[in-house]
Amino acid sequence: MSRTPLIAGNWKMYKTGPEAVETALTLSRLCSKIQDVEVMIAPTFLSLPLVAASIEGTRIKIGAQNLYFEKQGAFTGEVSAAMIKAAGAEYVIIGHSERRLYFEETDTSVCRKIKSAIEEGLKPILCIGESETQRDEEKTFSVLDKQVSDGLKGFGPDELAQLVLAYEPVWAIGTGKTASVDQVGQVHQYLRSLLENLFSSNLAHTTRILYGGSVKPENAKDLMSIKDVDGALVGGASLDANNFIKIIKYK
Repeated sequence: MSRTPLIAGNWKMYKTGPEAVETALTLSRLCSKIQDVEVMIAPTFLSLPLVAASIEGTRIKIGAQNLYFEKQGAFTGEVSAAMIKAAGAEYVIIGHSERRLYFEETDTSVCRKIKSAIEEGLKPILCIGESETQRDEEKTFSVLDKQVSDGLKGFGPDELAQLVLAYEPVWAIGTGKTASVDQVGQVHQYLRSLLENLFSSNLAHTTRILYGGSVKPENAKDLMSIKDVDGALVGGASLDANNFIKIIKYK
C-alpha cells in the first residue's frame, strides 16, 4: 500500500519570528516543484502563526512541537490544540524524548495530548524511542511496546487514521550517531506488526512511520530506502533550508 513520505523538520527552541519566516520562505521556494514528498516544519509557538501566514498556499505544512491536553483554563504558559490549529498548524509533535526527559512527560500525559489533538482535527506525530542503556539491555522492543500501547490506550483504529509514528532512538538524537540500516528496519517492522496486533491490518499498512535521530543529507537516501520507513523527523539538519532540501530530495 502506497504511503506518501513525510519529511518533517522540528525546529525546537531555535529561530526568532523573523528568522523562522525567512527560513520558511526560502524552503517554500526550494520545495515549489516537490510533488511526491510531504514537507512539514514545526517552529516555536511564537513563530508558528507568523510562519503559517508567510507560506500560506505553498506545499509546506505547519506543525507545533507540543500542546496541552486541556481545552482551556488557568494553565499558565500552556497552549491548547484549538489555539495551535487556529494559528495555522495541521500537525503536532507529541511525546518527543526531550519532552519526556526534561519536562517529565509520561505515556499517560502523551495519551491525553493525542486525544486532544485528534478531537481538534490535528494530526498527531507520536514520538517513541529507547535510551542507549535500554538498547544495551535489549529492552528496545519492550520499551516501544509500552510507549505505543499506553500512548494510544483507549483509541480505536478509525480515530487513529491520521496518526504518524516517529521512531527516534534517544541515543541518536543530536549525537551524530545514527541507527544502522538493520536496526531501523527491525524496529519499523516491529512497530508495523505492533499496530496490526493492537488495532487492525489496515491501520498498520496506512500509518506512516518516520525515523528520526541525526538524519542528514549524507544518510537520508539509505534511511529512506529501508522497508517500512515512510519519512523522517529531522532536528538540527532542518534549520538551514539549503541543507534541509537535500534531505527532502533524498531520491
